[in-house]
Amino acid sequence: MKIHEYQAKNILNNHGVPVPQGEVVNTYSEAVEVAERLGGKVVVKAQVHAGGRGKAGGVKLVYSSNDAGEVCNSLLNSNLVTIQTGPDGVPVDKVLIEEIIDVQKELYVAFTIDGVKKNIVAIVSEFGGMEIEEVAQNNPDKVLTLEIDSSLGASPYKARKLANFLNIDAKLIRSAASVISSLYDVFVANDCSLVEINPLVITGDGRILAADAKITIDDDALFRHPDLFEFYDPAQEDPFEKQAAEFGISYVKLDGDIGCLVNGAGLAMATMDVTRSSGASPANFLDVGGGADESKVSEALKIILLDEKVKKIFINIFGGILKCDIVARGILDASRNIDREFPELVVRMLGTNFDEGREILMKSDLNISLVNDLREASDSLKSD
Repeated sequence: MKIHEYQAKNILNNHGVPVPQGEVVNTYSEAVEVAERLGGKVVVKAQVHAGGRGKAGGVKLVYSSNDAGEVCNSLLNSNLVTIQTGPDGVPVDKVLIEEIIDVQKELYVAFTIDGVKKNIVAIVSEFGGMEIEEVAQNNPDKVLTLEIDSSLGASPYKARKLANFLNIDAKLIRSAASVISSLYDVFVANDCSLVEINPLVITGDGRILAADAKITIDDDALFRHPDLFEFYDPAQEDPFEKQAAEFGISYVKLDGDIGCLVNGAGLAMATMDVTRSSGASPANFLDVGGGADESKVSEALKIILLDEKVKKIFINIFGGILKCDIVARGILDASRNIDREFPELVVRMLGTNFDEGREILMKSDLNISLVNDLREASDSLKSD
């Protein structure tokens, strides 16, 4: 679960990580009041679950409280389109008003999970304020990734090693190490999958502050944190993805025109690869899971067809617990309960009850291409 910057900074502050002075507001008058209290010169930040806000006009410096109110008004109830959103953007319901700080140096610090090492890793760089992927590609020697033994935590030695790598004044090493250690505590205490501070800044008066903050909470651990679940903002979710989650369907909307329905995440990735190899482009990642029933398959197809760009659907099923005849009946149920014209289906079924499943589909009046392997599927997905 992603949370907003102002929520992340509240968590940081509770763990002793210094953050700029600021308050979240959602009206013109509140923005003016907070800006006046902070001296008039402030930064106004749209609160959305997307990066690239600055380039999209979602972060602006203003030099009077009235200007803060005007910028707040222009952002509120608008949709901000960034490089990390779709063309429709995401809604802005709140803005963060913060003090302007005298930034002397920008750093990058993050904690995340390394799936290969199966452990927490810290990532730091003296090149903050930039995309870490760009830094890693162009200046790999300027990025340090350090595994943290979860049984020992961020020991003082490792915290100092990370701080020393940041190429900062020796007088600030202890403070930086303390902040890094506190960020690790944030990560563990809140069952995070990501804590990213970009930038962590050094100010002209020698303070170290988290100028921006991104925190993602592991969904599977939210039962332990009912207070954090209150941070969930459904307005920031893609409506298709939100609907899929209600039915326990793993769905991610993409930009293509071939809807994909499979059972299994690995199979889903292979299915998208096959789709691309045909010269087409997947419209989604969708995994109904191994234990789906007819209604879940039907709902999955309905969600796929909410995307008006979808012109074909590739169904790739390896029957096990989810039997192929169940999938076939789910397809027929969806076809009877959808408002739009049902597009052509390319269906590959193997495994339990695949003969029964194919027979059900062959007897239907749907426009279906039944294929035996991925090569045939790729040929069927190619544009006419």
